[in-house]
Amino acid sequence: MKLMEFNWSDQCLHFACPERSASPAVHVLLYVCSAAVVLLTVCGNLLVIISVFHFKQLHTPTNLLVLSLAVSDFLIGALLMLPELIWMIESCWIFGKSFCISFWLIGVFIMDFSIYNIALIAVDRYVAVSNPFLYTYKMSGRIMCIMVYSNWSVCLAYTISFYYFNEGSKNILACPGQCILSLNQDWSVIDLVFSFIFPLSVIIILYTQVFLIAKKHATAIRELNNHTQPKTQKITSHSMKSERKAAKVLGILVSVFLACILPYCIYSLLGYVIELQAETFHKLMILVYLNSTINPFLYAMFYPWFRRCIKIIITLQIFQTDSALINVLS
Repeated sequence: MKLMEFNWSDQCLHFACPERSASPAVHVLLYVCSAAVVLLTVCGNLLVIISVFHFKQLHTPTNLLVLSLAVSDFLIGALLMLPELIWMIESCWIFGKSFCISFWLIGVFIMDFSIYNIALIAVDRYVAVSNPFLYTYKMSGRIMCIMVYSNWSVCLAYTISFYYFNEGSKNILACPGQCILSLNQDWSVIDLVFSFIFPLSVIIILYTQVFLIAKKHATAIRELNNHTQPKTQKITSHSMKSERKAAKVLGILVSVFLACILPYCIYSLLGYVIELQAETFHKLMILVYLNSTINPFLYAMFYPWFRRCIKIIITLQIFQTDSALINVLS
């Protein structure tokens, strides 16, 4: 995902870092707030990673996608957020050319991986809600691992292709005080389709279908509850309720993600008709990154198992013998 998807001159623009307009106290406060946001992002997602990875009860296909998303959110907090925040505060790139190139390439990879992980969650929920019995018996952890590894591989291959076939580092302009990514016309279209149009279309279309199917399930459950239920009907009702609840929670995660990313996408598209401001792009990128900060709080709000895991981790019970077998779902 790129900060500025419009053409710049092939030569460095004359640029000087502006003098600080804010008082030293405000400047310090901005850095303290930035450090707090980065720390929350890193620690929150690290708790999710430890929880899903450590506790055996959480080794489910859906939670493998939650783990994958938490890894991408952790990497965003650890590698991308702080440089972006410093860049916005200083209104100037202060990290040099080598890190500029690395920053963009890491950003391309992680952000594309994150949005495709959300798309996989949409596919997972659609299959689970549309056919819960088939999902239960056919969707194994092995298949989900293959999907996650394939996602990593595709995004990595795209990043390498982006670097080498988009004239490599020539399109990353690292001048004093600047770190600008420039895409040629062909790659602007390719990136628009790969990074935005295709995955967002999958997410929106499938979650619309999930919503419609969930409404049908709710009606079916009410009808089942109005009669004496044989054992098979009870199993059906419980299965549908379980999948609807999972779809609802992950639907909220997806909705928050779309709310964070769509302003950036829309503003990027406006680059073809109006002159865009770098300062506005910084703010919209921070909004995209803040989704990685918000996700662990959503897990804590909607997943009781995550709250139990946090308590076990913070109280160091995780270091006890057989702690991986602790019941965190009851």
